[in-house]
Amino acid sequence: MPDTIIQLPIAGMSCAACAARIEKQLNKLTGVKAEVSFAGESARVALADDASLDAVLAAVAKTGFSVPRQTLDVSIGGMSCAACATRLEKTLNRLPGVAATVNFAAESARVAWIPGLIDRGSIFAAAARAGFSAQATQEEADPTARQAAQYRRELFWFAFSAVLTAPFLLEMAAMLFGHHGWLPRGWQLLLATPVQFVAGWRFYRGAWRALRGGGANMDVLVALGTSMAWLLSTAVTVWDIPGQHVYFEASAAVITLVLLGKLLEARAKGKTSAAIAQLIRLAPKTARVERGGALVEVAVDSLAPGDIVVARHGESLAVDGVVVEGAAALDESMLTGESLPVNKGVGDTVYAATRNQDGMLKIRATGVGAATQLAEIVRLVAQAQGSKAPIQQLADRISGVFVPVVAAISLLTLIGGGLWLGDWATALIHAVAVLVIACPCALGLATPTAVMVGVGNGARRGILFRNAGALELTSKVDVLLVDKTGTLTEGRPKVAALQAMNGDEDGLLQLAASVEAGSEHPLARAVLEAARERGLPLLPVSAFAAEVGRGVTAEVAGRGLARVGVPAWIGEDARRQAEALQRAGHTVVAVSLDGELAGLLALADQIRASSAQAVAALRQLGVELVMLTGDNPATAQAIAGQAGIATFRAEVKPQDKAAEVARWQAQGHVVAMLGDGVNDAPALAAADVSLAMGAGSDVAIETADITLMRGDLRHVVDAMRLSRATLAKIRQNLAFAFIYNLLGIPLAAVGLLNPVIAGAAMAASSVSVVSNSLLLRRWK
Repeated sequence: MPDTIIQLPIAGMSCAACAARIEKQLNKLTGVKAEVSFAGESARVALADDASLDAVLAAVAKTGFSVPRQTLDVSIGGMSCAACATRLEKTLNRLPGVAATVNFAAESARVAWIPGLIDRGSIFAAAARAGFSAQATQEEADPTARQAAQYRRELFWFAFSAVLTAPFLLEMAAMLFGHHGWLPRGWQLLLATPVQFVAGWRFYRGAWRALRGGGANMDVLVALGTSMAWLLSTAVTVWDIPGQHVYFEASAAVITLVLLGKLLEARAKGKTSAAIAQLIRLAPKTARVERGGALVEVAVDSLAPGDIVVARHGESLAVDGVVVEGAAALDESMLTGESLPVNKGVGDTVYAATRNQDGMLKIRATGVGAATQLAEIVRLVAQAQGSKAPIQQLADRISGVFVPVVAAISLLTLIGGGLWLGDWATALIHAVAVLVIACPCALGLATPTAVMVGVGNGARRGILFRNAGALELTSKVDVLLVDKTGTLTEGRPKVAALQAMNGDEDGLLQLAASVEAGSEHPLARAVLEAARERGLPLLPVSAFAAEVGRGVTAEVAGRGLARVGVPAWIGEDARRQAEALQRAGHTVVAVSLDGELAGLLALADQIRASSAQAVAALRQLGVELVMLTGDNPATAQAIAGQAGIATFRAEVKPQDKAAEVARWQAQGHVVAMLGDGVNDAPALAAADVSLAMGAGSDVAIETADITLMRGDLRHVVDAMRLSRATLAKIRQNLAFAFIYNLLGIPLAAVGLLNPVIAGAAMAASSVSVVSNSLLLRRWK
């Protein structure tokens, strides 16, 4: 057979040598011939029959480059249990270059694929061949409306089935008092048949699709079990077999109870995704905007960056933007979890969906529609709710083989019961009970429903988990590394004291500010702010140079060569004179002029009022907090003492933070890193769990597993408590699902449960798992 030719995009190549290295690596593989084009940023790969695409992708990754993938969120229809999700996931992952995860509780899939190897249509077609419908999530007009429509359908079919099944309840009640045949068999056949083949048609359709796709699901169990009971009863009725009972009430009641379970499950699952619906509803549908000198009301969809939007008292903001006129107090609790209103004025940044509690604002729009922070939060929450926690892997493996195993147990029950009892009809009913009571749904719902509620709960409180893995791993953290500035402290250092060697404090401050004007360091900004407050003009400088972790140097016009930085870098005299200020908890900046000490600047960054309380709460959780700071040991010890921190590392350079993370990991700890700056990004990437303050840099937030929308260390405590509460719910759900099936199936097999009771138990099991997850909504 001819080789299969594929075209792979390659990301990260910076030169022709990179392309040559990738090509060499690929051509080492058996059955692979590759040509890599640096200009085309792609590879043309010929694969023989014995060659593997996975091996090709691994070889590219081994060279330090990657094959970029596109990602699509898909709404899935037709899944009836966890086995469906497992089967669909396997089907999608068999496609070339596709990596997919399917979430049964969210009825969604997240699919990553390589452009050129496959397209969206092929992905949807694969889902359809497996018996499911697929639609791109972003193409849905209103996910909430879809859930409401599904609930109405479930309600209709349950009501239809319940009305026809109700007479059987009277028949069963009469049987309890020894009165058999109260409802004639012919009437039973007429009532049970529409239930079996009209209300229950969904089970036959789902079973056929599953079997056609090479798998089996809950629909197979329900269809097979109820069909056995209906066929036996129909045969007895049509041929009037004497001395034999009919079991129409069992088949009809089981289908009705399963439909009731689906109805309650749909209602409960809708509540688990309520967090996204609430976030979406926060955004207003219209806005008042200045157009042609007049104020007009327009749809939010028509807004564009640069528009001037007016937000009056009591209105929610429609855009992200900058205040150009007015002042107001905004309720930002829906984004940050902070209950107190925040005062905003000219030049301040404001966000869509926050509510104007007092005042009026004119806002120049910078982000509209999908480009707002609210939209990004909705995307993050949806992505996290659709992801899989590692703890779910065991349930997925069991779900994949659950239905065939149950079918085998049912067959053994039929054969063994018939031979042992000599009554094949009774043995058949025992086998039906085994099929009906088995519930893979509870296993499939145990983890994702808890994750959905936990992630949504966090979002409402300003805690954004990037994925379920981060939610789970956070519960295991036992060491938290914290960058001091902006996390333990306010992040706004101020000049607290000046010591000029010649007594001229203004001259010292002017000199320092002139040199620091070329620096982006937070301490430099504090020095410049102090100079502005005193009205001191900056002096011209030249030959500016910075030495990372030490300080800056510049030639100051009319003054000479000035150095501003760490006292030990300036000189021994500066280091010795700074010690008293450092012991008082100040960060000290020394200034020299032409090699002579000119003076010292003492800066203080106020410890957050909540830091000590948060440190104590973390200690109660068994988490050791380690403070990292570039300050000298004396200053670091003073600040650590104020916050109640026992462990700290001083004089840590930005590039050393990642090494500090690795040091704690090497000791066997699960390490979390909390940071807010660009220089924290390497350490955040190295940590087991990374947390970033929402007010921090975009780089830190992009790297982080958890984003805290409020700059408060207590938010970290909340994240850890929520993670532990969610994991506890997952364990409870899994334990219930396993115990239910381990007890229920044997009891049904030995005849201690009739099909009606088994059907009720099966319906209750899924609802119980979802309801238990919903208890997380009470977490505070």
